[in-house]
Amino acid sequence: MDDRAVLPVLPVHPVPADLERRPDPYPWLNHLRTEGPVQRIRLRDGSDAWMVTRHSDVLAAAGDPRLSSDPRRLTAQPGRSTRIAGGNALPSMLTTDAPDHTRLRRLVSRAFTARRVETLRPRVRDLARELLDPIVPRGHADLVAEFAFPLPVAVICELLGVPFADRAYFSRQSSDLLRPPVDAAAIALADAARGRLRDYLADLVASKRTGRADDLLSDLVAAGEEQRLTDEELISMALLLLVAGHETTVNLIGTGVWLLLQRPAHLEALRTDPQLLPSAVEEFLRFDGPVMTGVARYTTTDVEIGGITIAADQIVILSTGAANRDPQRFERPDEVRFDRADNPHVAFGHGPHFCLGAALARVEAVEGIGAVLRRLPGLTAATAPDSLRWRPSVLRGLQELPVTFDPRSAR
Repeated sequence: MDDRAVLPVLPVHPVPADLERRPDPYPWLNHLRTEGPVQRIRLRDGSDAWMVTRHSDVLAAAGDPRLSSDPRRLTAQPGRSTRIAGGNALPSMLTTDAPDHTRLRRLVSRAFTARRVETLRPRVRDLARELLDPIVPRGHADLVAEFAFPLPVAVICELLGVPFADRAYFSRQSSDLLRPPVDAAAIALADAARGRLRDYLADLVASKRTGRADDLLSDLVAAGEEQRLTDEELISMALLLLVAGHETTVNLIGTGVWLLLQRPAHLEALRTDPQLLPSAVEEFLRFDGPVMTGVARYTTTDVEIGGITIAADQIVILSTGAANRDPQRFERPDEVRFDRADNPHVAFGHGPHFCLGAALARVEAVEGIGAVLRRLPGLTAATAPDSLRWRPSVLRGLQELPVTFDPRSAR
């Protein structure tokens, strides 16, 4: 007699094409979690996958070695996107497992320790002041284009040794690279952007070989010459640091200010007591963080998650957005609360792939949002919530944030 468990037949939930651009995408994620901790989904490129929605399961899965971060582990199957299966995967920290992941992460981890990042705080504060100086007398601004974007871009450019003058070019390419794969045109656009960025960084790496500087990219070039990095790994590492080093923080700052504009009492609380800013940033990350849909993993063997056995060779999405709104872990999860003494959100991931730039993102968000609140009195949104544009990206963030304020008392 066959005593194997009979697994339930679960419905397939297609991921909405506009999920990240919805004013409130969380009802969809909350519905999936209510249906069960693990659900079948269809990704926007047509691939079938599983989504893990409960906080405790996301934590456990993020540290489970049976779930690989390398899409090349997947066997090519009829109907499965070669893009998902690793046809265009880059050998970076995001898409490798130990020991390669450990080796690559070790090469840059010293630049992103909390202590090292703390030494950057005065420079971040200066950059925030320089960006706001021309805005203050006007009484109006687009805080995404004029502040939330250039602040982290300037920081990562200085850290890596990338010319700040090229920011518009690599911003366009990284935006195209991160477009959701909703159709063949979007996939082609992303692949073309990836190629252009790799060419740009290959040229920059070549220039660092002939003229070293005191920056992280020069350090990585030196490491490559010691044969710890292949050329492909070096360029892929630079690409990851450049794109991830500014895209998520742009969104964190923009969304954080937007959340405050919708909650005047919260905004005034931060103005009255700036010491609340670090806990406020943690709450912004939990409530509506940039990596909202989740991160991908790939099963190397049968794995049981949340009472469901997922077979080998499957895509698993660990939904950070659903986990961060899990009522079993967070009291009143759909409210923004700065008094959460216990806020173990997974906006930066968990386990071996915990975000290397978490400390830097926190410093930039605290200093950036703090500067906006301090220098722009009477800050008010200049557009209605339902007309605000969100970015067409796999990351969650605002395309724009038009605001007005009182220039007479601004400083």
